[in-house]
Amino acid sequence: MTTASKSPPRRARIVAVTSGKGGVGKTFVTANMAAALARRGLRVLVLDADLGLANLDVVLNLHPKITLHDVFTGKATLDEAILSAPGNFSVLLAGSGLVEYSRLTPEVRDDLLAVVEQLKPRFDVILLDTGAGISDVVLYAVSLADEVVVVATPEPTSLTDAYATIKVLAAQQGRDRLHLLVNQASRIGEGRLVHHMLQQVVDRFVASSSGEPVKLHLLGDVPLDASVREAVHRRQLLLELQPGSPPARSILAAAAKLHDSRLREPVRAVPAPV
Repeated sequence: MTTASKSPPRRARIVAVTSGKGGVGKTFVTANMAAALARRGLRVLVLDADLGLANLDVVLNLHPKITLHDVFTGKATLDEAILSAPGNFSVLLAGSGLVEYSRLTPEVRDDLLAVVEQLKPRFDVILLDTGAGISDVVLYAVSLADEVVVVATPEPTSLTDAYATIKVLAAQQGRDRLHLLVNQASRIGEGRLVHHMLQQVVDRFVASSSGEPVKLHLLGDVPLDASVREAVHRRQLLLELQPGSPPARSILAAAAKLHDSRLREPVRAVPAPV
């Protein structure tokens, strides 16, 4: 008599979307990327991991009565906090202006980890919309992800901060494979140019803690276009407002690349609590 082997439980692929500086369109890209992945038949959730300065609700024109803060404090359950968003994906929104989440306390660390662990069996993809920069809260949120998407623009300050972020993630978390998405590209091929410039600098000055060279995988570039400004002002997903626009097509292509790629990730060192 043979015993049927049990298949392992499903576990979400966790992708952190981060940036070196604010104002590069990271949350806008994350929301539309979630909608693009949902169109591919995936169960997708976006977790607003910018715990103190959350704005995912603004981008999606949602008005949550229950947020991640209520889950952390035990005032609400996780099921009560998960909302359906336009674009056929789910969101877990954080509060805004909460000073207690501006630094990584042991409580914040444990609460965020517990929430992510509970979400893993329920979705195919979890996108962590992190804050910008390299604060301890941002780095801890990124450490929970299997893969990282760094969003940058061709602006020099954005590229400098993107490089700094890549360097820290390589040194502290041992990441030697990262995705790059270039937003607000002003001309055709600018994404490839930015990728080439960043990769050259990374090759010269950055090595992961494992000693492996750090490689950037270009997901694509999203062109600077009036349709993006209109979608932001209307608080609508670009993929729903103008699905045939060049930026929308670029995001769909980037989501397809992300879905089809699997970057090999080493065991990472998790940043210690402050």
